[in-house]
Amino acid sequence: MNQTPGPIRIGTMIKANDADPAAEIGRLVPHGFESFEPYFWQVVDKDLPRLAAEIHEAIDGRDVVVDTLGMFGNPLETGELDQATLQGWEALIDNAHLFGARTIAGFTGRVRGKPIEDSLPRFKAVWSKLSKRAADRGVRLAFENCAMEGNWQSGDWNIAHTPDAWELMFDAVPEDNLGLEWEPCHQLVYLIDPLPQIRKWAGKIFHVHGKDATVRREVIAEHGIFGKVPFAFMRTPGFGDTNWTDVISELRLAGWSGSIDIEGWHDPVYRDALELTGQVHALNHLKHCRGGALLPLG
Repeated sequence: MNQTPGPIRIGTMIKANDADPAAEIGRLVPHGFESFEPYFWQVVDKDLPRLAAEIHEAIDGRDVVVDTLGMFGNPLETGELDQATLQGWEALIDNAHLFGARTIAGFTGRVRGKPIEDSLPRFKAVWSKLSKRAADRGVRLAFENCAMEGNWQSGDWNIAHTPDAWELMFDAVPEDNLGLEWEPCHQLVYLIDPLPQIRKWAGKIFHVHGKDATVRREVIAEHGIFGKVPFAFMRTPGFGDTNWTDVISELRLAGWSGSIDIEGWHDPVYRDALELTGQVHALNHLKHCRGGALLPLG
C-alpha cells in the first residue's frame, strides 16, 4: 500500500433553500463541525456568489471547508422543475470555486416509471455534457446511492442506487470526474454489506454521507421485506448498525480523503427537538471512529 491518505473531515449537510443557510452554518460551527455540504432541492433559489461570500463570513477564518455542494432533483426529465434542476447543476458547477468546493453531488435523474436501462441514453446525453463542463472547471460530479423508493424496474429520481447500475452508468460515461456520493445507510437497507463495496468502488467514491441504518433481522425472519412491519430505519451515525471505524479504515486503506457530511432529519428518535443533539453525537462519534482529532506530524 503506497498511498498516503489525507485528512478526513466530519461535517454536516445544510439546507441551502432555507432562508439563511449561512446563519445556520454560523450557529453550527462552534459545535466542532469541520465541513458543510449546502444542498438545494430541485431549484437553486439563491444568488450563488452572494451565498458563497456569506458562508465564508460565517466560517470566519476557521479551519472549516465546503468540500461538496448538493443539487437534488431529476435533471433527465423535461418538466419545469426538472429543467430547473439541470440548470442548478450547471450553476453550481460554474460557481463551485467560489465556495472552495471540489465536488457537486446529487441524483442522476431518471426516465420516470421505466427500468434503469431505459434511462441510459438520456443519462449519457446529459451527463456527458455536464462532466465536460465540470472537468473544464476542475470539478467532480458525484451521485448519491439512494433509490428514493424506486427500484430497478421503476422510479422517479435516481438510477445510481445499485452496483449493477453503477457499472452501466460509468460504462456509458467513462469520465474520471464522474463518481459516487456514497453512504452505508442505503446499502444496509438493501441488505448489501458496505465494506466489500468500499474495497471495490473506493476510486469512484468522491464524497461520503454520514447516515446509518438499523436493520431488524427478526422482522425480516418473520415478515420479510415486503410486509407491513418496517424492517429497517435510517439512523444518525452512532445509533445504527454501521461500524464506522471499519468504514473509515477501509476508506483510508484505499487512500481516500475528503469529507463525511452528516445527513440528518431521518432518524426516528433523534429528530425535531432532538435533531441537533443527534447530529452533535454523530459528529463526535465519527471523529472518535476516525481516531480522534486531526493532529499534524512533527
